Amino acid sequence: MPAFKYRAVDRTGRAARGSLDAMNEVDLELRLRRMGLDLITFSEVKKSAGGFGRGSRITRRDLIAFCFDMEQMTRSGIPLLDGIRDLRDTVENPHLREVLSTLIENMEGGSILSQTMAQHPQVFDKVFVSLIRAGEQAGRLTEVFESLATTLRWQDELAAQTKQLMMYPVVVLVVVVAVMMFMLTYLVPQVVTLLKTMGLVLPPQTRALIAISDFVINYWPLVFAAPILLAVAAVFLLRLSPKAQYWWDYAKLHSPVIGPVLQKIILSRFTNFFALMYRSGITVLEAIKTSEDIVANRVIADGLMRAGQQINSGESLTEAFRNLGIFPPLVIRMMRVGEATGALDESLTNVTYFYNRDVKDAVDRGLAMIGPALTVVLGGMLMLIMWAVLGPVYDILGNLKF
Repeated sequence: MPAFKYRAVDRTGRAARGSLDAMNEVDLELRLRRMGLDLITFSEVKKSAGGFGRGSRITRRDLIAFCFDMEQMTRSGIPLLDGIRDLRDTVENPHLREVLSTLIENMEGGSILSQTMAQHPQVFDKVFVSLIRAGEQAGRLTEVFESLATTLRWQDELAAQTKQLMMYPVVVLVVVVAVMMFMLTYLVPQVVTLLKTMGLVLPPQTRALIAISDFVINYWPLVFAAPILLAVAAVFLLRLSPKAQYWWDYAKLHSPVIGPVLQKIILSRFTNFFALMYRSGITVLEAIKTSEDIVANRVIADGLMRAGQQINSGESLTEAFRNLGIFPPLVIRMMRVGEATGALDESLTNVTYFYNRDVKDAVDRGLAMIGPALTVVLGGMLMLIMWAVLGPVYDILGNLKF
């Protein structure tokens, strides 16, 4: 469907600009009229591979605001369709405005909210749609929107923590690589030239450093291209091979520093959404099935699938999760208490709090440890280079007689 940039005015005469998908000019004018806008001018634009431009992409923060507004409107008793119309007229993101217009059109045609949301999987994922469907069936849409807003806000904070954990080592790694390349391509050749003019017998470590420096200088395109080519090949392999994806997820979970933190983040996300789905009336088996996509890790998703099979065969939820071997005993004990008392959603919420606290502590500890560790690594590499370069000079100075 073509995309159009348009200029329009609303009922109060205020100008509005944006982008909208439409079949043609007539369809564009009809869509804008449903949004309460009168078309002035338009022009067709070619959409990039990512659809709308970056500024109109629907972000997690847009969804948080949407869920919060929907919660307030449903709590106030405003009819659902009227509330979405009002929200469409005030939202700034043109892409979200178009999605809301589509929701209104489909609901006016007789569809319910969850059915119309399911037609936009790039905006509303399976969990979102399942929770809205459960809320519609149980008459608890207000609680569902409130829980979704809280969960998405938590997810946004968790993503920020993870980005913070990864950003610092990446920056330091870039600095280390830049320093090493400078020394190997500029500093080492200068010093080596001086050593050769002195007619010294170079030790093995100096000859090895010279060989590395010569390789970097003579084959620098290969040095820079090789990591990029390997990364591209790895990405294609992971996209094409489910077995490679499984082993990559396994390696991430068992990596020395990031692995334990990543596992806690995944399990925190799982317990949080599982509690939300269970509280909304979704069955345990359906919640586990949906959670296989939430965890975004094939190793844990495979474990959840086995747990679902065990529960389907008659095992209790606690025993099935205990057999996975990925939950600590304290979490299993909390689940057992929740299952015995009939307050499983509260127990899972406590589990989420348990993991959130652990993730925050782990991120803080990781950030505190990464700096000194990378400093030691950088210092060690520089020390090896200086030892290989200055070792012969110190030998000469030691043989001098004053």
